[in-house]
Amino acid sequence: MITEALDFRYLLIENYKKMKLSENELATIFVIDHLIGQGNPFVTPDLLSLKMTLDVKEIDRILAKLITKGYFEYKTVRKQTVASLEPLKNKLYKEFQLFLSKEEEVAKSKKINEELENIFGNYEKLLGRTLSPVEISKIHEWISYGYSDKMIIDALKDALSRGKKSIRSVDKILLTWSQRDELQEEGHTSLSSEWDKNLEETIRIAKIDWLNDDKDK
Repeated sequence: MITEALDFRYLLIENYKKMKLSENELATIFVIDHLIGQGNPFVTPDLLSLKMTLDVKEIDRILAKLITKGYFEYKTVRKQTVASLEPLKNKLYKEFQLFLSKEEEVAKSKKINEELENIFGNYEKLLGRTLSPVEISKIHEWISYGYSDKMIIDALKDALSRGKKSIRSVDKILLTWSQRDELQEEGHTSLSSEWDKNLEETIRIAKIDWLNDDKDK
């Protein structure tokens, strides 16, 4: 799980400015985490002052701010009051997940743009002209279906080798290749599965003795 794989202290260092935490608040959080890790579930300002240069009043003020910001809490566990940084950790993990999602989205978008540029360049070179809006739209559609830029370019080359230059011809070739690959991987396509199902039903109906359908009655 993400909470087990990530070091919360690393995430905190990376994000504390964004989360509007002061350096004193940051230091206090680190000491709280250290004390909890050392087996001190109930962390108080007095206990923290033994580890820090800040006075008790300042630490008390910092704890109040951390609670207000939703980063720190005291909760009851098995009838015992304990200190917890779980609210802060949850916020940090969510922030990291959002960051990953954005990074993946950017990377995916960059990859798609590179593939499109490759396809457009090759198509215009092979066809000897610029692409029409309809052709550009169709290529975008192919990419969204999961066809690679290589596969799309190869399909055009295949169509040209047969003397066909239309985008419709390329679309048919891609569909044929896709069904072929599916057949090789799974032994059937969704179309062939439906055909087999209908065939089985036809055979079953054909085997019924319609002339003597009441012999078992």
